[in-house]
Amino acid sequence: MIIAALAGIRIFATGGIGGVHRGAEVTMDISADLEELARTPVMVICAGAKSILDLGLTLEYLETKGVPVIGYGTEELPAFYTRKSGFKVDYRLDTPEELAQVFKAKLEMGLGGGMLVTNPIPEEYSMDHERINAAIDQAIEDSHKLGIHGKETTPYLLARIKDLTGGDSLASNIQLVLNNARLAAKTAAALCK
Repeated sequence: MIIAALAGIRIFATGGIGGVHRGAEVTMDISADLEELARTPVMVICAGAKSILDLGLTLEYLETKGVPVIGYGTEELPAFYTRKSGFKVDYRLDTPEELAQVFKAKLEMGLGGGMLVTNPIPEEYSMDHERINAAIDQAIEDSHKLGIHGKETTPYLLARIKDLTGGDSLASNIQLVLNNARLAAKTAAALCK
């Protein structure tokens, strides 16, 4: 995000953002992504926060920092590997042109920080909710047993989830990134107009 902003790139696509980790009320493990979203004037398009995180607390933190969370074609926060999380987004927008118009207005008004656009994984690549949550719970339990913490947590959890799902989570991850890149390209083209 920082490099994109320095280079004048206004729209950035990624898989999923970091956020507030489960148990953060004890560990204070909160991703730097959230602070950067609060200060860097870039639209970030993602498939939601990684579902290994505490999605409710992540949304609360973003609200506290004044970061608008937009659902692209949805009123519900996508949960990275799945299209639904049970949490509402701030606003729903349905076209790249609408995304571009809202972001342009934000920039012109001089409002600081970025904008988060959550783009659900395509239905055909969405994982079964129960299966992915079981893998996440197992991976988190394994990380605790191994004493993994801090910045080592996310890479460990994603690798462990990939193993537990027989590689299906990685295949979904690749497809959601491609989906986000497509939306970012269309939105950037609309912003340039």
